[in-house]
Amino acid sequence: MISLKVGVDKISTNIKKKIAQLDKVPAQAYTFFKAHTPIRTGNARRNTVLKKDTIVAGYAYAQPLDNGRSPQAPDGMTRPTEAFVQKTTDKIMKRK
Repeated sequence: MISLKVGVDKISTNIKKKIAQLDKVPAQAYTFFKAHTPIRTGNARRNTVLKKDTIVAGYAYAQPLDNGRSPQAPDGMTRPTEAFVQKTTDKIMKRK
């Protein structure tokens, strides 16, 4: 006789843990994005907000800054933040 219990409860618990960790990623990405936003007067950082799971840079010169116009952020803010999100989600998904 062979008895094999498929651990649905264990799988569900692992999935719930991963979902809980993934739910934190937008806030972490927002913090990362703001930290990589150039600062001169503070306007850019003050006017960057998180709306649900979307980072909104609500100022007129956001695109030039994101294109690397500032020597403080030669790679902009979006590309580094996307790389951060990818690395973070990969790490979460690989955990047991």
